[in-house]
Amino acid sequence: MPADDETADLSPAARRLYAYAVERHAFGAAEATAALGARAAAAITELAAAQLLQPAPAGPDGDGAERWSAVSPRAAVARALAPLALRVRETHDEMETVRRRLDALVPEYEAGAARRDLDGLAPLELVTDLVAVRGLITELVASCEREVLTSQPGGGRPADALEEAIGRDESVLARGVRMRTLYQHTARYSRPTAAYVDRMTARGAQVRTLGDGLMRMIVIDGRTALMAVPDIAGAALLVREPAVVHFMTEAFERSWVEAEPFASSVSPDQARSLSDGLRRTIVRMLAEGLEDKVIARRLGMSERTCQRHIAEVMRAVGAKSRFHAGYLLASVNVEKGELGEREEGAGAG
Repeated sequence: MPADDETADLSPAARRLYAYAVERHAFGAAEATAALGARAAAAITELAAAQLLQPAPAGPDGDGAERWSAVSPRAAVARALAPLALRVRETHDEMETVRRRLDALVPEYEAGAARRDLDGLAPLELVTDLVAVRGLITELVASCEREVLTSQPGGGRPADALEEAIGRDESVLARGVRMRTLYQHTARYSRPTAAYVDRMTARGAQVRTLGDGLMRMIVIDGRTALMAVPDIAGAALLVREPAVVHFMTEAFERSWVEAEPFASSVSPDQARSLSDGLRRTIVRMLAEGLEDKVIARRLGMSERTCQRHIAEVMRAVGAKSRFHAGYLLASVNVEKGELGEREEGAGAG
């Protein structure tokens, strides 16, 4: 039987002495040594450090030698954790002090930002530093009053990015701000992303997925937006131009209507539906003559996984090459399920 976690690190001598101690009201080092056949001093020191022994009051006929009594493991835990609990409380108080001190500057910041906007900021501003982009996202989300719209193509999100977003997004939802997020279907198979979505939807966020056609962006209150910049890794375009923000919002809403609710646990029927939708998207892209790496990037999956799906599609339509597949697929109306009919015909032949 495994040892309890509370005593797993105790030496064998200390464990024997503790078993000896709990059977007595009090004992001295000499009598413990005589009973256990080994010097008890080191074991007493070990148990006392673990809060499992405490000095016992001397009896009326005591000889002046120090005596000890056993402490229950639960009481020892409470004693051992008391200093840690105190430090936690002190840290929490310090955090609250910092928060209050900085929150006191919010009215001045908002007033200054309002004056800055009146002075006329550039409608489009390119931000090329990733750290600056992340800081800008944090600032914009913290100032949001009504709704945050986010579109995240590329499949599952990195665990570190999700960890950074948790506190920020929970704080926004706690203020009653509405939050809607779009991912691609492939994000459903990312455990960190699914866990994040479960946590956020439990707090009121709405999350859906789509096969393709997403642009990486975030829109704040329909007034300010950030969008990814092609070919510049980590860069973003800060958008304040009302017409452009309106266009981005409308693009999000069109995608939202076509998207499906994100379910962290996917049933077999849902998995088949997602697979069929993914295959139809691949068929359309093949018919457009797109390369594997472009299709993989747009679908948020690895190139190897994408190539496996492409091979399955080519096999289904009986294509001998990508060129042949493109020719065959160009004449197939995949939206009406004709690819499935060809598959059935191929299987029957």
